Amino acid sequence: MTAKLINGAEIALQIREEIKQEIIRLKATHNVVPGLATVLLGSDPGSLSYISGKEKTAKELGFYSERIDLPEATSQKDLLAIVDKLNKNQKIHGILVQEPLPKHINANEVNSAIDPKKDVDVFHPVNVGRLMTGDADLLPCTPAGIQQLLIRSGVKIDGAEVVVVGRSNIVGKPIANILLQKNKGANATVTLCHTHTLDVAFHTRYADILIVAAGRPKYITADMVKEGAVVIDVGVNQIGTSKSGKRILVGDVDFENVKEKASMITPVPGGVGPMTITMLMLNTLKAAKLAAGLTA
Repeated sequence: MTAKLINGAEIALQIREEIKQEIIRLKATHNVVPGLATVLLGSDPGSLSYISGKEKTAKELGFYSERIDLPEATSQKDLLAIVDKLNKNQKIHGILVQEPLPKHINANEVNSAIDPKKDVDVFHPVNVGRLMTGDADLLPCTPAGIQQLLIRSGVKIDGAEVVVVGRSNIVGKPIANILLQKNKGANATVTLCHTHTLDVAFHTRYADILIVAAGRPKYITADMVKEGAVVIDVGVNQIGTSKSGKRILVGDVDFENVKEKASMITPVPGGVGPMTITMLMLNTLKAAKLAAGLTA
């Protein structure tokens, strides 16, 4: 059996088209245009590429977009003043301060300064708490993308044994919390494995749905996967470059061998990755609707 590919790029395009149509409707019926502000300190190539991708996508979908580029040496005080100004700007419904931030900036303080209603990355302590209680208006982007991949691929989540490998605040912890909630597209039994789990394979072999965000190339091998499991590979690891200079990327799952055992699997690249920016746009749309007193 060769696993069916879960095409994240294809699903992301479907969701983006839905967002685009909803923005057209919102503008026509309520004169509401979702606004996204991105803030970048310095000129890190990866961050520049990511911010540019967000800005491009926002404009293509019909958002109002503001991009603020700041010198790397920008002080904490000045950055917080910019965040405060964006909090008060009624044209802006989503604020994203690109990480990683320079070492002299306290990222937790910056995230806590963003109005929770405009926190489209879902890093604010209030929004993290609401995620824990199952009362969140907005969901963290990559975990929300994973949930949508499962739902839109017809994967049964209710009652499923889900194993998450990796306990980061960005992926592991939030996706575990999302899938165990008593909500539609959730209701799973979730096990969270990490670096101090004594026998990771013992747990992964029980998984109906295996979500891997370990940050280790090809960490999950075929012998660690249950026959017919659905495998979501969040990892992106560069293991070299081709003769043409192109980066060679692999996930945290030994794709070639695991695909012969799983029923569905995400590729790397082209799986989870395309969903992250898409869910950021969806969060901004939801934030705009909530600000206008409309159902998200």
